[in-house]
Amino acid sequence: MLPTLRASLPYTLALAVLAYFAFAFFNLEINQAWFVVIGVLLAGILVPVLVDVKGAAETTSEVPTQFDGETATLYVGNLPYRANEDAVKELFSSYGAVKNVRLMKDRQTGRRRGFGFVEVSAKDAAKMINKLNDFEFQERTLKVREAKERQEDDSQQ
Repeated sequence: MLPTLRASLPYTLALAVLAYFAFAFFNLEINQAWFVVIGVLLAGILVPVLVDVKGAAETTSEVPTQFDGETATLYVGNLPYRANEDAVKELFSSYGAVKNVRLMKDRQTGRRRGFGFVEVSAKDAAKMINKLNDFEFQERTLKVREAKERQEDDSQQ
């Protein structure tokens, strides 16, 4: 994911100025405007890579990706029909460890039904409910609660 312009602009300008002075130091027979162009081009290539690597290092150290121990299952309702398991897992992973995501589909049509279940670390479940209930995700307001155990219907025996 490319960083936002606001985040990378100061770095781009700083690298452009450094490149200008570095190339000017060599006293080449080139117009000084070209030094600025070269600096901006170098910064435009390097800054997104550096900011993206720095951001990835920060996010991976905050939330554990694997865990052992108790799990809790969360019900997630009002999901957008276009949402997939990876997008939901990415959203929930920003608040804790996610073990599994299951989005329900209609048996006959195969289309998503707009709800699913996320299996998470028990210690992160309450935080995820607090942060993600009524959270707007892909233009829909999510409903996140602890999942209830499915009760068997006595009349179907």
